[in-house]
Amino acid sequence: MHLKQSEYYYLELEDKMKIRGGLSAASYFVLKYKNMKIFITGGAGYIGAMLVDQFSKREDVEKIITLDKEPETDLTKNSPNRNKVEYLEMNTVDGGWLEKLKEFAPDVVIHTAWQIRHMYGDEKTEWEWNIDGSDKIFDFVFSAPSVKKLIHFSTVASYGAFPDNEMNHFYKESEAFRESGYLYAEEKRVCEEHLEERYKKAKESGWNGQVFIVRPAAITGPRGRYDRIRFGLQSALSGNLKRGFVNNIVMLLTSFVPVTKKWLRQYIHEDDVCDIVALFTFNNLEGSYEVFNISPPGDVVLGKDMAEAVGKKTIPIYPWMARIAFFFFWHATRGKIPTSPGSWRGYSYPIAVDGSKLTKQYGYEYKFPSKEAFVKNEGRYKVTL
Repeated sequence: MHLKQSEYYYLELEDKMKIRGGLSAASYFVLKYKNMKIFITGGAGYIGAMLVDQFSKREDVEKIITLDKEPETDLTKNSPNRNKVEYLEMNTVDGGWLEKLKEFAPDVVIHTAWQIRHMYGDEKTEWEWNIDGSDKIFDFVFSAPSVKKLIHFSTVASYGAFPDNEMNHFYKESEAFRESGYLYAEEKRVCEEHLEERYKKAKESGWNGQVFIVRPAAITGPRGRYDRIRFGLQSALSGNLKRGFVNNIVMLLTSFVPVTKKWLRQYIHEDDVCDIVALFTFNNLEGSYEVFNISPPGDVVLGKDMAEAVGKKTIPIYPWMARIAFFFFWHATRGKIPTSPGSWRGYSYPIAVDGSKLTKQYGYEYKFPSKEAFVKNEGRYKVTL
């Protein structure tokens, strides 16, 4: 293991909650790194900013370089440990960060950067940012001798939302992704394919680091909820859209909560997501190329639960109705209401996943069930609301 930049030491009997399943007896002596150097992409994003904020507060972290095409958020800008953080306002696809990162020599790379909201009329640029940008991150990881771990964010959406999906079927990591026509899911699917191809080549060339891929359910919590009530369906359901002809139609149509027969969601709390990334980052876990659905056990969120959360009643609709509505609002608002092509499928058909592999393999216990994550204003960032 390459330890040129980071000293390390052993801690006896790490909390079993974090590391019990799937580890040898020797692994109860957990390898911890001092003076860790971490590179986080998407540092202005929802998850990336929280990771920068939380990891910069750790004594075993020496420095974080984070990169995002957007300006730095107040969360990291005002952090008490801001002196540990270097913020690069640039796009992953530009490559202007490469020489600085070679010199920095990070121990861990966490790739969260993604253009999630579909860019109306500019799929080419979006593809370059997401796919080509990710390829540059992967190429750096597998060519940098300092990097011991890559943690990559994928999505459960890539399993594909189809009419034959059953509400009681929970996808496991071994099940293949399906092409769905929803660009976000397609880009994430292709990105995973590119990562696996590069990993195999790097492995053949002697790279001995680890790759952890997380496929989260819908992420929420105090910080996420703030964004969710400003954008998308819940913005309309909560009465928060700005007035205007098209938005008035949206508000009228969402006087009730329109749900299809198979409407279903799973949510994972933002605190759980950050803790899972910390588990991968700061512990010496077994494995080489590990893929995890991350979604808590327990009841899923149904249409009636969504309606109850916003204080409205449900009204049943058919998938074809959702498809027409999504098409209209996408083009009428030129993408300002995020109902991009193919996204109607996720509103019409279920994608439920089994997130138990993480618990079985590494002993991680989710802190928030799906329904609690969705409705409760609890968590580390409660005070930011």
